[in-house]
Amino acid sequence: MLLARVVGNVVATQKNRTFEGAKLLLVQPLTEHDAPRGPVLLAIDGVGAGIDEKVLIVVEGRAAAEVLGRPLAPVDAAIVGIVDRVDLG
Repeated sequence: MLLARVVGNVVATQKNRTFEGAKLLLVQPLTEHDAPRGPVLLAIDGVGAGIDEKVLIVVEGRAAAEVLGRPLAPVDAAIVGIVDRVDLG
């Protein structure tokens, strides 16, 4: 899993039928100190996340699809949690 911030929405009127009813969001992976880490990713939302929220994402295709209950969906990344806070020791 990775920490990320939701930075945008994607609207697709035509998409694979396994994505019907699913919300697609752009997420920026983050370091533990909230600095951008790598490129922005397209992720399917499994938790109702919104713009500027910090989230947990999985980026292993099969795991992402399984977590969302869409085992045959062509998914590379999925939002699986909304982060309330991060405590560093």
